[in-house]
Amino acid sequence: MDRLNYKMTISYDGTRYYGWEHQPNTDMTIQGKLENVLNRMAGLPEDESITVIGAGRTDAGVHARAMTCNVLLETELSPEEIQLYMNKYLPEDISVNDVRIAADRFHSRFKAKGKTYRYTLWHGDGKPVFDRKYVTVLEKMPDVELMREAAGHMTGMHDYRAFCGNPKMKKSTIRVVDTINIETQGSYIRIYFHGNGFLQNMVRIMTGTLLSVGYGEISPDDIEGIIESRERKNAGPTADPGGLCLMKVDY
Repeated sequence: MDRLNYKMTISYDGTRYYGWEHQPNTDMTIQGKLENVLNRMAGLPEDESITVIGAGRTDAGVHARAMTCNVLLETELSPEEIQLYMNKYLPEDISVNDVRIAADRFHSRFKAKGKTYRYTLWHGDGKPVFDRKYVTVLEKMPDVELMREAAGHMTGMHDYRAFCGNPKMKKSTIRVVDTINIETQGSYIRIYFHGNGFLQNMVRIMTGTLLSVGYGEISPDDIEGIIESRERKNAGPTADPGGLCLMKVDY
C-alpha cells in the first residue's frame, strides 16, 4: 500500500486551545488533536506518529474557518471515509471540511501564496452574547475613517519587524500586505488583512495599532515612521486573540 499525501481543510474554534502547534505539557493544540485521531485511525504503535503540517501557526485562542494542512498517510480508506472518521472522533470545536489526495510535492505551508485574516470588533449598548467568543468588545467607538487612512500606510512591501511579537526573530521580517479593508455593519467593525504571509502576532499588533489611531493616540501619518523604526515598542498594543480568524489560504 502506497503512502499518499492528503490535503485537508479544517475549521476550528480556538478558544480552548493553546494554538495550532504542539506545546510542551499539554495535548490541547489543534495539531495535536488532529494527529491523535489520525494515529488511532492508522493503528500506529506508540513509538510511531503521524505529522500534520499546517499552513500557519495560529496563536492560542485564535480561530480558523479554512486552515489548510497536509499529511502523509498509508491507508485503505477513501478521502471521504477519512473525513467521516476524523469528524466522528474529533472534538466538537474542530471540523474537517474537505479531504482530497494531493500531489506528492504539495506542502501546505511552503506552497501557500497568501492568507486572509479577519479581525472582528464590536461596540454597542448591549452585549454580543452569541458572538462573545469571536469578537473583541470595545468600550468606546473608534474613528473608523482615521483607521482606514492608517491602514493605507500599512500596506505594501515592508519590513514589519515593528509588528512582530517575537523579539528574537532571526528570519526575514519583510512581508507583502496588499490589502487591509475595514468594514462596518451595525455594531460590528471587521478588518480584513490579506498578504503573502504574517509574522507572529502581526495581525493582532496591526489591529491594536489601528485602534490606537482610531482613539487618537497615534496619527495615521505616524505609521510610516513606526514601520521604519523596526521597533515593536513604537507600535500599538497586541489585540486579544478571540477576535482573530484565519479565513482562507491561497495556493
